[in-house]
Amino acid sequence: MGQLQERYKAYREPQKFMALGVYPYFREITSKQGTEVEMEGHKVLMFGSNAYTGLTGDQRVIDAAKAALDKYGSGCAGSRFLNGTLDIHVQLEKELAEFEHKDAALCFSTGFSVNQGVLAMVVGRNDYIICDDRDHASIVDGRRLSFATQLRYKHNDMEDLERVLQKLPYDAVKLIVVDGVFSMEGDLAKLPEIVELKHKYNCSLMVDEAHGLGVFGKQGRGVCDHFGLTDEVDLIMGTFSKSLASIGGFIASDFDTINYLRHTCRTYIFSASNTPAATAAAMEALHIIQKEPERIERLWSVTNYALKRFREEGFEIGDTESPIIPLYVRDVDKTFLVTKLAFDNGVFINSVIPPACAPQDTLVRFALMATHTEEEVERGVKVLKKIFVEQGIIK
Repeated sequence: MGQLQERYKAYREPQKFMALGVYPYFREITSKQGTEVEMEGHKVLMFGSNAYTGLTGDQRVIDAAKAALDKYGSGCAGSRFLNGTLDIHVQLEKELAEFEHKDAALCFSTGFSVNQGVLAMVVGRNDYIICDDRDHASIVDGRRLSFATQLRYKHNDMEDLERVLQKLPYDAVKLIVVDGVFSMEGDLAKLPEIVELKHKYNCSLMVDEAHGLGVFGKQGRGVCDHFGLTDEVDLIMGTFSKSLASIGGFIASDFDTINYLRHTCRTYIFSASNTPAATAAAMEALHIIQKEPERIERLWSVTNYALKRFREEGFEIGDTESPIIPLYVRDVDKTFLVTKLAFDNGVFINSVIPPACAPQDTLVRFALMATHTEEEVERGVKVLKKIFVEQGIIK
């Protein structure tokens, strides 16, 4: 047995929870994504999805993907840089730039590779990158690949952010990177205050709109638009795998920055381009959310209902302001047990444990789609209330 095998044969943490019958990950879905899905032979209410607009099963999106598959084939067999650029890639980039009110955009094969590649290239030696300590893992990995000095500030703590910025050279390149909506806690970045500090300390700003796109702002443009601060944000990142019902991601910015990234960003020029079907599906979803504002209105109606009901029933849900509702458990073993008991009672939710959160902040994540009904939410609340009370988490 080799050295690596020797090192990892002792890694049995997942097996511990499997033996207890509470392991919650990699469950197989045998149906379309929707408010109800088939898993392990029975139907469960899906409250663990990021499909905020509810478009993953929309026939228009499916038909667009099928048409692209028929026209272009199953893949591009190369990178965008060489033989993998299709006319629909270029069209989607143009539409995303217009949607986000930026000069230009680049589309990537995954959202993770956007942050990983862009952050590695836009700042370098003698520069600084400053991140919220609850930024997404893709931001963490991107800043680790950069040669810039890496700094963090306490989550949404503007005094701590200013403390960090005060120590940095005024004329140095300084990039603040933040999630618009924090994916586990559901709260928003304090963009108005961050923009004030950006100007005060001569910084640039990048916002990850993965969970804001299709949810906040006019026609779902995101948190930057929600606060009326799009022009103040230098780089806007987004994904296709949530509200746009596909897979992939993009970065939108000024022409010169995009021109630079187009020719230097390693995760862009050395990755195979996004598939025709995924590209066409994302573009159709983008069209739908712009044409159907009532879809986002329905999302907020059911979100506000769920927030109200969880608060009424005594759940601890933190500072969420979005369709992401954290139900704090604050115990790893109980977090897994709650998830299993919920699944056994027809409700699918996500377990969130370290490193996705601090050890004392374990939670189950309850997320809404525009297609959820109040009746489905009520069923979920009742199931979870019974479990949380029985486990002594709430009264």
